[in-house]
Amino acid sequence: MAERRLLDSTDLFAALPPEVLAALQEETTVREIARNEVLFEQGDPSTSLYVVSEGRIAIATQSGDGRESVIAVLEDGGLFGELPLFDDAPRVADARALVDSTVVELEYEPVRRILRKRPDLLWIIVRLLVTRLRATDEALADAVFLDVPARTAKRLLELAGEADRFTLPLTQEELAAMVGASRERVNKAISTFIRLDWLELQGRSNYRILDREALEDRATL
Repeated sequence: MAERRLLDSTDLFAALPPEVLAALQEETTVREIARNEVLFEQGDPSTSLYVVSEGRIAIATQSGDGRESVIAVLEDGGLFGELPLFDDAPRVADARALVDSTVVELEYEPVRRILRKRPDLLWIIVRLLVTRLRATDEALADAVFLDVPARTAKRLLELAGEADRFTLPLTQEELAAMVGASRERVNKAISTFIRLDWLELQGRSNYRILDREALEDRATL
């Protein structure tokens, strides 16, 4: 199945030798996840990693008072749930489908068997972990140094990618959780971008970037 070949598009597996990758692909399982279905919750035992084949998966944490913070929204090719492969720690976040989605599941044990036989492959893992650590450092710096409009502009640009027209794949509450602010403050920032002709709302959740340079500048202030 085409879904099983997704492993070769992820940072974790792309650099593996073809024979190693082929062996891992034989161990995968394809799972269908309905909209709003939770794949795993914070605190659950960790046994597998996943790659998004189709759809959108939100990775989110819950505070003690029930507030949610969306860490990431993963689309086709997105890898998640891989870090406990190395320490067997419980899940540190929830994984929830934002739309009907398909994921490829790979249990940890086949990966561990290969790494025990080929410890040289661990350098690939080290590079991945360094990339993740840098992303975490950047997110922490954003929370400290950027105000809500700047963080909102940055998240909108990330969600749009290279396209000027994009559909927001989140509810207003989920976008606010991703920005780390209230829905009201995030909506106010978006309204400001629209009033300044940096952004255009086309329908309920369809947007068009009118001035990417201005948004990019605001995302750094």
